[in-house]
Amino acid sequence: MYRTHTNGQLRAADITKKVTLAGWVQKTRDKGFMVWVDLRDRYGITQLIFDEERTPKEMMATASQLGREFVIQVTGTVIERESKNPNMPTGDIEILVSEITVLNKSLTPPFTIEDETDGGEDLRMKYRYLDIRRKPVRNNLVFRHKVTMAVRNYLSEKEFIEVETPYLIKSTPEGARDFVVPSRMNEGQFYALPQSPQTFKQLLMVGGMDKYFQIVKCFRDEDLRADRQPEFTQIDCEMAFIEQEDILNTFEGLTRHLLKEINGVEIGDFPRMQYDDAMRLYGNDKPDIRFGMRFGELNKVAQHKDFNVFNTAELVVGIAVPGGNSYTRKEIDKLIDWVKRPQVGALGMVYCRVNDDGSYKSSVDKFYDQEDLAKWAEVTGASKGDLICVLSGDTGKVRAQLSALRMELAERLGLRKADEFAPLWVVDFPLLELDEETGHYHAMHHPFTSPKPGQLELLDTNPGDVKANAYDLVLNGNEIGGGSIRIHDKKTQAIMLKHLGFSEEEAKAQFGFLMDAFEYGAPPHGGIAFGLDRLVAILGGQETIRDFIAFPKNNAGRDVMIDAPAPLDTEQLEELHLKLDME
Repeated sequence: MYRTHTNGQLRAADITKKVTLAGWVQKTRDKGFMVWVDLRDRYGITQLIFDEERTPKEMMATASQLGREFVIQVTGTVIERESKNPNMPTGDIEILVSEITVLNKSLTPPFTIEDETDGGEDLRMKYRYLDIRRKPVRNNLVFRHKVTMAVRNYLSEKEFIEVETPYLIKSTPEGARDFVVPSRMNEGQFYALPQSPQTFKQLLMVGGMDKYFQIVKCFRDEDLRADRQPEFTQIDCEMAFIEQEDILNTFEGLTRHLLKEINGVEIGDFPRMQYDDAMRLYGNDKPDIRFGMRFGELNKVAQHKDFNVFNTAELVVGIAVPGGNSYTRKEIDKLIDWVKRPQVGALGMVYCRVNDDGSYKSSVDKFYDQEDLAKWAEVTGASKGDLICVLSGDTGKVRAQLSALRMELAERLGLRKADEFAPLWVVDFPLLELDEETGHYHAMHHPFTSPKPGQLELLDTNPGDVKANAYDLVLNGNEIGGGSIRIHDKKTQAIMLKHLGFSEEEAKAQFGFLMDAFEYGAPPHGGIAFGLDRLVAILGGQETIRDFIAFPKNNAGRDVMIDAPAPLDTEQLEELHLKLDME
């Protein structure tokens, strides 16, 4: 037996017990006549004591030679600690060691294994197995486990069945780029790693499983951001014999359960917002509604004067920044520089101060009088002491620019509070998006999403006006889940694929298995998938998912710890019928 107790377990009630502990040496303090060792494992830290009066000389020598991260086993007696540490759960006791075994020595770690480490992110990712020993990282992984178990328990109680679906599947042209896997047994043919188990979960509904879920790895070969990884985990769910309202109610329940179970937060009704309203009021389809600063469209009150910047714009839109009139001219100039950065792309910004006496002072006073500016304040909801920030240009671009500014200002003003949760359903998405470069439509969600009832005929006349029977669940300005009611008959699916540019032959080659299944009594069905990594990060008060993944990739999609991806040797390439042009 390597241990009778863990290092976070012993208390004053255990004094006089003989115990055996094992773990890593956190640090040592050697006074010559006395040595203290902090012994760490996943559960906590226990202080060990060696002293020359009660400890054999050879054991004192061993204790003096212990280095950081040595793995040791000790046996000893629990005694009362003279200098108690109220900040440690084990701070009332220490172990008077009678036996010690060094199980494994350690090199000096490249960074300190402490809450506040001296290791940079790249170094810690290279030695991730050491980083996991640190309490903040370990706690994040334990937190993820708790969220995952809460999900499993909730869905199991609701009679969902967890079913595993294949990882080696067929590549399809929809969505992001696939990761592909060459087949050694079938020369010139490839598997793809799944971007989601979409078609398989629909086939499970055809198979009568009724309620399915899976906590599943998915893969997308796309550019990375702080909240993206090439491999990620979904809570994938599907239900049969349901309508949109059933899905929304079921997964409101899951989200409410998680917030209460994990964060101790009670949430009431989940507001719902149409996609068009989200874009008009917030400039994006995943608005953070923990704070205001809604958009005010100013075309009617700003395009009647000789200010050509506004007159030639498709959209003039502004927000009221609470308390923003306190900003100095230098601070406002920095805001203007911020929106002109390439990442945002605005050409400039007009502003208007709302003074405490009710008067207005704008950067375009030459063109607009007090009556005009009062209308700006009315449209944007600005009050005394606020600052109105106005952008103009093409509708799509300017909404995205003002949305970025809104989020930046909220961050600076401390309005994005990690312990405050504001869920929101966004519904009635467009079914199709127009690719301006090619002039072709593609599915906003995926090609299996059903149009809203009664809108199928519009595909022939006004495809851009068709609304999808789709929904996204947004939490604190992040999309944590998205789904739709699916097409469940072959005829409708064929029409949808035709409008997405598939010929009959292409549709049959890519999705024939699914369309054939629809001819054998496919029930009405729909579902949703949550991004587990992102959900866990938000519930944990952060927005960077990498902190909650055991072995994440870096921003270049590389695992710097195992040095992957890596080249294959010539023999492997030949077995896979692959040749690399090295010229």
